[in-house]
Parts: sequence; structure tokens; C-alpha cells
Amino acid sequence: MKQGNLFAKIPADLSREVFDSLVESARVRIERIISKGHTSPDSGWYDQDLSEWVVILRGEASITFDNGETVELAEGDYIEIPSHKKHKPVSCIKNASKTTRTHLSTRCAGRHTLVAGVHQ
Repeated sequence: MKQGNLFAKIPADLSREVFDSLVESARVRIERIISKGHTSPDSGWYDQDLSEWVVILRGEASITFDNGETVELAEGDYIEIPSHKKHKPVSCIKNASKTTRTHLSTRCAGRHTLVAGVHQ
């Protein structure tokens, strides 16, 4: 068994996004991702082989899709992103340099069960 706290051990240096693997198996991967105002580059998209489920536990975030749609997410909001749905996270937080976002991202092979993701 593995136990922890999603808000514990947040590093002081957040000049780069932090990716922590919480659970990993052949069919599922759950990560804690911590960022401070980080966004994706203007060019390129995430085009993942696995479905992804993200939940915002603290803070806010937005995700833009290649069809031009942008989804705004606040605390408690979640989104399921099907495999190969091109997307990228973009920051919509005012004064992002003072706000830390932490999110959990869950990627699953095939059909998946509901699990959590975080943006702080």
C-alpha cells in the first residue's frame, strides 16, 4: 500500500513543472503535476494515446483544444479528455506568478474509472 498527501512536499523551486507519479500500472497512471504559471508552447499539441481525466483541487486552469474551444476549470471542476483529442493547458490565472497550480492527471488505457486530477 502507498499513502500520501497531495499538498505535501511541494518544492520551493517551481521554475519548472514538477511531475510526481502516484500510481502506475499497465492500465493506469496517476500523476501529481505542480506548476506556477507554466503554459504550453504556442506551437504543438498534446496528442496522447491514452484518455486523460483531470480535476482541479485548488486554483484555476484552462485547456485549449485544436478546434479553438477553450475550457475554463476552477476548484472542483474536472474534465475527461479522450485519447488523441489534441489539447494544451493555457494559464488564465491573473497574477500567475504568485499562484501555484497543482493538478492530478490520470491516463488510462481503454475504458476507465473515475479518478482525480489537480491544479493548485
